[in-house]
Amino acid sequence: MGDTKKLRILACPSNHGGCAYYRILLPMQKLEELHGDEVEIRFDDNPLGWCKETGKTTPENFEYENLKWADVVFTQNIHNFGGNYTIEVMRKAHELGKFTHFDTDDLLTNLYKGHRLYGVYEDQQLDEVTKYIYNNVDLVSVTQRKFAQRIAPFVNGALVVIKNAIDYSLPCWNSKKLPKPKKLTRVGWVGGIHHDVDIKHFSLIPHLVNQKVGPQKVHWGFYGKPQQPPGERDWQWDVWEGYEQQVKKGLRGQSNYTIFPAMPPNTYGEMYTNIDVNIAVLDNNEFNDSKSEIKAMECGRYGIPLVATNVGCYDEIIVNGQTGYLIDPSNPKKEWVKALSRCINDPKHVQEMGMALKTLCDELYDINKIVGGRLALYRQMMDLKKQALSDALMDQKEKNIVEDVTA
Repeated sequence: MGDTKKLRILACPSNHGGCAYYRILLPMQKLEELHGDEVEIRFDDNPLGWCKETGKTTPENFEYENLKWADVVFTQNIHNFGGNYTIEVMRKAHELGKFTHFDTDDLLTNLYKGHRLYGVYEDQQLDEVTKYIYNNVDLVSVTQRKFAQRIAPFVNGALVVIKNAIDYSLPCWNSKKLPKPKKLTRVGWVGGIHHDVDIKHFSLIPHLVNQKVGPQKVHWGFYGKPQQPPGERDWQWDVWEGYEQQVKKGLRGQSNYTIFPAMPPNTYGEMYTNIDVNIAVLDNNEFNDSKSEIKAMECGRYGIPLVATNVGCYDEIIVNGQTGYLIDPSNPKKEWVKALSRCINDPKHVQEMGMALKTLCDELYDINKIVGGRLALYRQMMDLKKQALSDALMDQKEKNIVEDVTA
């Protein structure tokens, strides 16, 4: 880049969970690692000096050092400090003349009533907070096209789709798969803490598949239960306890399943070394329909096909019989049983679909190949903003001249 000034980006993650890892922490780390001659990144969980204990506003003598340093201020989702804090980060950055970028991988408006955080969003009016942020930042980014269409009416600046991507160079995405047991197919479900309504759709299907193919031919693995010692178990543990009750109820006495523990975002790729067919069952609501295809990216890396509800953007990568199967959004049990039974009875078909999906994922979703596009996007958007500001100033000057002459 010669003498071109490095672009300075202040990354302000809302937390350090999986969403923040994929949407801000990993991309910014990779951007600096691979394009360090063009960009400089700082990470700051609290650029306002907000008091974490009392939740009080920024002290009067706070210097805003990192906000002043940055060219771009980037945050995502609703911060752990709350909606007002998230607004204030973007507001202060705008006041200081910075380019503001807000990203989210979850639909934060029009949350469905079955979502575990619905009450919190209603009480704190977080949907309105989100709309306000959308309307007052320079750039909003989301994970897929339908998501973008849903929030477009609230966005005043630029709106772009930035796909999720995975660091396939990490050891956990390059491990050897555990040998497939003879005449046994391992069906895996990898999920977090907001799938209460989803798991209910699937709870009876393992029992029906067991009946169809025989329980000795399939093992069901449910991955993601929080690892919390007794006495420290919180609501996330309770969520998974509820999942397990649904699984037990659906299996009707069969025991060919295991609940596996959660793993950190940068190592949980290891889960897929023990899976032959991956499943993603989803309730048909706007929240799920705004989800990315990250589960396909994860299992595809290990040559595992995906059987998923045709909700979200799985239709962009899953083709029936080629890279997996898509199930009608009404989740008819007969379709799930048909697709899974075929997979269990035809391991060669599973292998062929898995390798086709792997080829796509390795090309499209490896962050090491695509992260540089973010840098080009920032420069383009910032140039457009400068031009718009310049045009606005010119219009104002012309208006003043006309007013002076008229006067």
